[in-house]
Amino acid sequence: MVRRRQIYEGKAKILYEGPEPGTLIQYFKDDATAFNAQKRGTISGKGVLNNRISEHIFTALQTIGVPTHFIRRLNMREQLIRQVEIVPIEVVVRNVAAGSLSKRLGIEEGTQLPRTIIEYYYKDDALGDPLIADEHIACFGWASQDEMNDIADMAIRVNDFMCGLFAAIGIRLVDFKLEFGRVWDGDYARVILADEISPDGCRLWDMKTSEKLDKDRFRLDLGGEAEAYQEIARRLGLLPEEGEENAVLDLDSHRKKRGR
Repeated sequence: MVRRRQIYEGKAKILYEGPEPGTLIQYFKDDATAFNAQKRGTISGKGVLNNRISEHIFTALQTIGVPTHFIRRLNMREQLIRQVEIVPIEVVVRNVAAGSLSKRLGIEEGTQLPRTIIEYYYKDDALGDPLIADEHIACFGWASQDEMNDIADMAIRVNDFMCGLFAAIGIRLVDFKLEFGRVWDGDYARVILADEISPDGCRLWDMKTSEKLDKDRFRLDLGGEAEAYQEIARRLGLLPEEGEENAVLDLDSHRKKRGR
């Protein structure tokens, strides 16, 4: 496709201007980071797989009434999205103790939580994305109370849907990160789901073996990162045939050599 003006580059994606006002093109990279980008690397074919997985989940969420920025997938690494004003809050939904929650509270990893927990983190890499409370959000005007009510409601809906989606394919949804953005209609703004949902931002464990099938394999130097992402895509029916993932990644590699 025609190269367009770059708007922003993050750790895992690049945003380009879209073909129409109010749209952007989101490009998924193979770059992988952890611990606030202190650890860097690549996972071969990750961008292709995350593009497909995120498309699949966002499309399904839209069918149950969750508004998102996703419009359509354009090719193997790019999708067309609505341009939003990102709310500077990362929303983490936790069903099982893992990661920073286990470390902060001394809860054994893998412990089923008595109830789902929603945590908020301030989006600032330089500060290490610190954990914040509702009072911080209100005090500094990062989001209104109505917006936070909508965000919490959507986070629970997304969690309920995704728990069922992954349980049906033998995967335990441990926790995941969401981001939201504002879209404007004159003077009125509403929040919608933005960014992506993929193994980059979810902890996904095999229900029988507890094998990690997400970016923790990169964080913890477990190896097999690409295979884990492929397994998620395969179970979701996005790579249904044996060996198809290799054919897809080979085609993507050939296209990248020829240029975007």
